[in-house]
Amino acid sequence: MKILYEGKAKIVYQLEGEEDKLLIHFKDTATAFDATKKAEIVGKGVLNNTISSILFKLLEERKIRTHFIKKVSEREMIVWKAKRYDLEVVVRNVAAGSLCKRLGIREGEKLKKPLVEFFYKNDELHDPPICVDHALLLGLANRRELIHMKRVALLVNRVLKSFFREHDLLLVDFKLEFGKLPDNQIAVIDEISPDTCRLWDAKTGEKLDKDRFRFDLGDLIEGYKKILEKVQGG
Repeated sequence: MKILYEGKAKIVYQLEGEEDKLLIHFKDTATAFDATKKAEIVGKGVLNNTISSILFKLLEERKIRTHFIKKVSEREMIVWKAKRYDLEVVVRNVAAGSLCKRLGIREGEKLKKPLVEFFYKNDELHDPPICVDHALLLGLANRRELIHMKRVALLVNRVLKSFFREHDLLLVDFKLEFGKLPDNQIAVIDEISPDTCRLWDAKTGEKLDKDRFRFDLGDLIEGYKKILEKVQGG
């Protein structure tokens, strides 16, 4: 298969004879701080593929459109080909990460309501936060598309918050990416995993996500396995 794109955490292949479909391979590479911190962590790709597949299926069941078609191996899923928007949409329920740095809010403080932020997906500029008018100025999406993405992101938040709460996990924040599918619908794409979500143990407050790697808080695989066990009901 032809490689269309290789990123920090995934390789995207074009499926032969099926121009509308892609195969995503999840790598074991972990990166942080614009890839200035990097490591190979055996098993990470398997866990991210499995967790993403579970969460994409959940969203599809709730009538939220995604690019997900099916999981085909431990490390791979087949998805619809999508034209990606150069935007990251972040939803925050609890203060953590860059929000605390930028606004001086104490980590762990519950927000009065979910906060939606847009970021310009641009490695050279280090994915800066932008407002709607910036997105319009840069031609990243039109106003209708931006409104739709925000509405879907809040809907995803409601679904995931409830799901994780049932499994003793606190959804602190998460990042979504969007793309336009072959049928012209806007859908959630990329992945939804401990690489893209902050997830804390609801009882102990233990951080189980990629912050374990970022800030040397413990074994990354141990944290991801705990998430998988919880969402599978183990």
